[in-house]
Amino acid sequence: MATSGELFSFSITTEVTSAYFNDLLMFIYQKYIAPHYEHFSNVRQWTVDGGEVLAFTLLDNAGKWAVDVEVEAGNPVRVRMTPSFGTVPRAVLYRLKEDIIILIQLFEETVRRNTLYFAWVKQEDMVPERATQGKKKVLTRIFFGNMLVLFLIFIALSYMVFLVFQMYTPIILVISQLLIVLFSDKIMARLGDWRITPETPEVHILQYHIPKEEFHNFQRSYSRETLLKIKREIYEKTIGVGFPITYEVVKEVFSAYGINCRPQNLSVKTVNLYSLVKEAAERFNMPIPKIMVSNVIIPNAAATGPSPRRGLMIITSGLLIQLDEDEVLSVIGHEFSHLKGRDPLVLSTMFMTIYLLRVYVFWPVILYFGFLYLLAEMSMLYFIAKFFEARADLESAIKIGTPEVLAGALRKIGFRKIQLERVPSNRLGGWLGMDPHPPISFRIARLESLKDISGIRHPFIRSAIDSVKGLLASLGV
Repeated sequence: MATSGELFSFSITTEVTSAYFNDLLMFIYQKYIAPHYEHFSNVRQWTVDGGEVLAFTLLDNAGKWAVDVEVEAGNPVRVRMTPSFGTVPRAVLYRLKEDIIILIQLFEETVRRNTLYFAWVKQEDMVPERATQGKKKVLTRIFFGNMLVLFLIFIALSYMVFLVFQMYTPIILVISQLLIVLFSDKIMARLGDWRITPETPEVHILQYHIPKEEFHNFQRSYSRETLLKIKREIYEKTIGVGFPITYEVVKEVFSAYGINCRPQNLSVKTVNLYSLVKEAAERFNMPIPKIMVSNVIIPNAAATGPSPRRGLMIITSGLLIQLDEDEVLSVIGHEFSHLKGRDPLVLSTMFMTIYLLRVYVFWPVILYFGFLYLLAEMSMLYFIAKFFEARADLESAIKIGTPEVLAGALRKIGFRKIQLERVPSNRLGGWLGMDPHPPISFRIARLESLKDISGIRHPFIRSAIDSVKGLLASLGV
């Protein structure tokens, strides 16, 4: 419980530029305060040292407590929460914090729709920014998705193979899946656009927020090919000749194509991705895997390979755009846990073993129970797979040492799921569904509740126990 006078504060980095700071505060007012005005009082806004501040008081329905809140726009956005009277439940402060973070992410999502993104790796090909498509879309769904796609492909493939090989089908399928796992690093490398090495360690990112009223005309006037030309010219005047990206260069190139460039709408950052992966490798005492960047706006990361020495890590440019470096490092730590535990090989072996048992041992049971058996089996397998994901969170927290940073990264990436999981049935569905990840609200709460990580000796066992407890809590047990 929080008593009157205590101060609770947090900050969150944002990808929006200074041109949108006032709009961010207005968004919070319009989407959060105005629709529920009876729960708020003392709503006001002012400017301090050139920065905009939105303040309001959240009221208890029963009048037992109140919380004064100040949201100071900037990068990072700073939030201060001070109980003004009464004893405020911690759950209220936690929910209030989560609400504000979700609102910031929703605002970023709206601005992102009107944003021009460019990403480069020195001496690598000019690759347009994209949503995944074609063959890469299929591969992305398999390796970045929730594994349901892979399962459905495997089922369809088994029927096709049976038509040709009949009694030898199980053996052929198991061998095929084993080969996929053994060469998964090479298969997954096809998702990447750029290789990150000690010689080319950095990813350079430019964001230009186009005013909403101009964006439609911008889309009609500038084709994908034209944008690629603009991207190439900026590269040739900056990164390609060893200079940083500056507003002056961007303005010069934009002006040549008729684009009015406003400095307050532009942001540029450089991420030394190789250094981050190397740091995580040292903390895990593991070799540095191959590193690939996929120039996709969707924020994601994945790791695969049959062993740590043949590991491959792939990170999207979207992840580097939306997260700060500490958050990227914590996500990389999560992926290193998968490499360390040889999770792709272990999980594939588990699935193949169950498949063989299904064919040679449990076939009479399947004939009797049909689809219900398959549903129960897959739910069990994916529930066990959640232990590995929970362990990856825990090992990242232990090795990188910042569980609260990983929790913040998950909030940014999964804010939509957080909203859905506020409905108890959706949270239970997250435990029972065909997704190897536990519900994201469980993952965040678990990371933020960690106190003494030095005392954790068996992360996998701890994660299995925590997952079972999380399921039982969702069932109300």
